Amino acid sequence: MPRRYPSAGDTKLIQIVDSALTDAARRSGSWLACRAGCTQCCVGVFAINQLDALRLQRGLAELKVRDRARADAIRQRARESVARLKPEFPGDANTGLLDEGEEAARRFEDFGNEEPCPALDPKNGLCELYESRPMTCRVFGPPVRSEDGLGVCELCFQGATDDEIAACEMIPDPDDLEAHLLRDLEKRSGRRGNTIIAFCLAK
Repeated sequence: MPRRYPSAGDTKLIQIVDSALTDAARRSGSWLACRAGCTQCCVGVFAINQLDALRLQRGLAELKVRDRARADAIRQRARESVARLKPEFPGDANTGLLDEGEEAARRFEDFGNEEPCPALDPKNGLCELYESRPMTCRVFGPPVRSEDGLGVCELCFQGATDDEIAACEMIPDPDDLEAHLLRDLEKRSGRRGNTIIAFCLAK
């Protein structure tokens, strides 16, 4: 883990994204169904980048100092998850890096959709690494624009019109700071490519 991590840049990125989330949540009001203990977005694997991975590993290391038993339980859940996912992993199962390209993306669509996140406490439904969670987790819920339009959690915005959804759009990183930070990290570390949370936390 780089000695200068978390960097001032990543701290700034988190502040920008969390501020955007707060604003979007305010505009969304009761349309937003996200509540503590709701685990809709905590089941099913998704790709994370090296910046996310490093943040999670730092969070786990910090938790281990405060509460070794909780940290060890997360790592154990991660290792069990990796064991389940390895046979069909669409990438290098030794490094945990996902393959790239259209065929790999197609394989990933149906991969691990029922797998719970290792950071999810199975007893209370809360994230045990919440402060260190990936960007995908930080923006889940409010409308976020992608190539496919505005995407929202299926539990949120029930009965809302397209205009009502658009009025709550979240723009999490308008200056694309994450991309700059990621390029810098990959250049310094020599490690690039996406992985998933289980592989990241199992090490």
